[in-house]
Amino acid sequence: MTDLAHIRNFSIVAHIDHGKSTLADRLIQETKTVADRDMKAQMLDSMDIERERGITIKAQTVRLEYEADDGQNYILNLIDTPGHVDFAYEVSRSMRAVEGSLLVVDSTQGVEAQTLANVYQAIDADHEIVPVLNKIDLPAADCDRVAEQIEDVIGIDASGAIQVSAKTGIGIHEVLEAIVAHLPAPRGTLDAPLKAMLVDSWYDPYLGVVVLVRIMDGKLRKGDRIRMMQTGAVYPVDRVGVFRPGMIPVDELTPGEIGFITASIKQVRDTKVGDTITTEKKGCETPLPGFKPSVPVVFCGLFPVDSNEFEDLRDAIEKLALNDASFSHEMETSAALGFGFRCGFLGLLHLEVIRDRLEREYDIDLITTAPSVVYHIHMKDGETRELHNPADMPDPSHVESIDEPRIKATILVPDEFLGDVLKLCQDRRGIQLDLTYAGSRAMVVYDLPLNEVVFDFYDRLKSVTKGYASFDYQLTGYRADNLVKMQILVNDEPVDALSTMVHRDRAEMRGRAMVEKLKDLIPRHMFKIPIQAAIGGKVIARETLSALRKDVTAKCYGGDATRKKKLLEKQKAGKKKMRQFGKVDIPQEAFISALKLDG
Repeated sequence: MTDLAHIRNFSIVAHIDHGKSTLADRLIQETKTVADRDMKAQMLDSMDIERERGITIKAQTVRLEYEADDGQNYILNLIDTPGHVDFAYEVSRSMRAVEGSLLVVDSTQGVEAQTLANVYQAIDADHEIVPVLNKIDLPAADCDRVAEQIEDVIGIDASGAIQVSAKTGIGIHEVLEAIVAHLPAPRGTLDAPLKAMLVDSWYDPYLGVVVLVRIMDGKLRKGDRIRMMQTGAVYPVDRVGVFRPGMIPVDELTPGEIGFITASIKQVRDTKVGDTITTEKKGCETPLPGFKPSVPVVFCGLFPVDSNEFEDLRDAIEKLALNDASFSHEMETSAALGFGFRCGFLGLLHLEVIRDRLEREYDIDLITTAPSVVYHIHMKDGETRELHNPADMPDPSHVESIDEPRIKATILVPDEFLGDVLKLCQDRRGIQLDLTYAGSRAMVVYDLPLNEVVFDFYDRLKSVTKGYASFDYQLTGYRADNLVKMQILVNDEPVDALSTMVHRDRAEMRGRAMVEKLKDLIPRHMFKIPIQAAIGGKVIARETLSALRKDVTAKCYGGDATRKKKLLEKQKAGKKKMRQFGKVDIPQEAFISALKLDG
């Protein structure tokens, strides 16, 4: 057993692109955990999509062995967490498995919105926090200003903040010494019954489900029969090990250690994140408090372009769901698109990542319908329903009121763009809650409806602030508002995929913008196509796409005018019949482009 005083468990928290994964690389290199010939950038980001986009999606764990300046050997368990708001759930559960955090702040950018969000999660988890100022090799670095900002905005003493450059390796030794000196050792009792926290789980095609555990009390070894306290399921442990980043088998895991087990578990659904693992006989009495399950906030439909690929899509979605517990799905059908799935995500980036993985890893062409959020509908008979898809909206005459989800958004923005940001939030029906200054930057807090944010708010925010704003949000609850379902009719047929919920005051403006956009996006056919936006039976906006036409009178040289008239009438009758039976093809890009508001 490793002495508890010589173990340190910590995570790295920061805003996107402030250098978490690069710092993790340097720590791995400095402790010689991986041979130099095997090192690569973003060592812990294993998915292609993570490496391509340069973001961390899954929290990753690695065990480092370090000989400190006092001659003692220490075991350091590092969890590298994502920075993006959509993966805040990954961050919160990683925090519960460790005792301390390195707070990485870019010394050229300063404190950003996600820095705040992630630090507050670390403070909630009772962490000891060591501030680290990164990127000091850049000419724009200003460590004194950023240290002052950390003290003003977050309220942590940053006088002893460690200055590093994760890219060049300056200051990495000091970081390791600070981890050993300032972070607390874990607590735990070896002789107590086994109590371990299930931190994460994922599916491995060779080993089945791999479970990441943090041992609180007792010991866990190969051959033990373990029980999951939430589900009551019992499994024999096949393999016990640690990550150095590859899987290395060990004899046992003891208190304070973080490692993995495999136990012939078939599905990731059988392992609830935050569950307590104990032994089948003489187990512990009380489980750990666990985590709140993740709640999807954005829903959209995924349909195969070729309806014959539906079974392939089903397999692909089920395999992806094995590795991502926060992604939910159920079957649905649509008149225009055939069979598909209604899927729930933690945010738009999460949606994009899942869609990219389906298209890339499983080679399926997809149609994605408009993202929407979950509404609560109060019926006149007292029943409350959840509405995931605007196309399923019940008859308005039976509806008492509709509640929409609201969020509290925190935006940090340089002073010169403040006016544009306030206008953008007002345009999206926002209510200003707070406006304070941190140096030359304003911190704006707004109460916004989630459905106004979910589509292209982030893109708009980045473009009006030239990329300098940072944005973070959390759900605050539901509130009733004057909402209606707006349908789009193409050639008098409603298109499910374009149905949206809008505020009554903005329905006309929104409807007009959508039909004008669709007029440019739908190719012309041989017949006239009306494109309409309607609320219930009332059309609020209309555009007509003119027909392609052939000049049928070209062969008439002179002669009686009635000859030409007769040919034109015949053509008109043909077009009328064609419009009756003609099918309008709406290209895939039209579905998404039509919904972007200010594009």
